[in-house]
Formats: sequence, structure tokens, C-alpha cells
Amino acid sequence: QVQLVESGGGLVQAGGSLRLSCAASGRTLSSYAMGWFRQAPGNEREFVAAISRSGGNTDTADFVKGRFTISRDNAKNTVYLQMNSLEPEDTAVYSCAAAALPDSNWAPTDFYDYDYWGRGTQVTVSS
Repeated sequence: QVQLVESGGGLVQAGGSLRLSCAASGRTLSSYAMGWFRQAPGNEREFVAAISRSGGNTDTADFVKGRFTISRDNAKNTVYLQMNSLEPEDTAVYSCAAAALPDSNWAPTDFYDYDYWGRGTQVTVSS
């Protein structure tokens, strides 16, 4: 029902910043709560950040609090992940996901709450 395409990944030095984008098509982004997850080789998928359909509620993983910010621009059908103070440990493939939820104020943190996934974008942070 909705297709998601991430962009904005790349190579950055430790302490630098990147802004990831997730563009939606097929359905308007306002219909979904949105989340960002990441997965490094050999590691499990990790929750990074989520934002409710309303945009009023967000949640972030402890390891990114104060560094990453999730936001959405429904007019552009796009969700963003602003990443600051990047560390080598942040190196991973970052994927966005959409959840069709009746609760407009819920920002899910579990991968199984999401219905649609993008292919991901690689973020590499060098020392």
C-alpha cells in the first residue's frame, strides 16, 4: 500500500552529521506512524527512532538520545532522521518503516508493529 525509499546515507567522520530521508509513495505518509531501524553485519535489527501519525509523539533509543532527531513533513510525504555526533558504532544500514495504526499518537518501537519497509541506506562512520 505504501512504498518507502531511503536516501541520505554515506560516509562521514566521527563527530559529523547526516540527514536521512524516507520518501513515501502509493499512500500519503500521514496515514502511518513512521520508524527508523538499523542493522549492522552480524547484529540484530535495532530500533532507532519513531514518530506518531500526528507527529506529536516521538521515541528514540537510548543510544541516540541527544544526537538523533526524527521528524516528518507530511506535505512532502517524507520522514527524516537527523543524525549528529555520529560515532563508528552508528555504522549500519538504516531502514525506515511505516505502521498503519488507528492510534494517531503512538510511536511504535518494535519492528513487528510495522507493516512496510524500505530497502535501507548505508551509513558508515569512520574514526
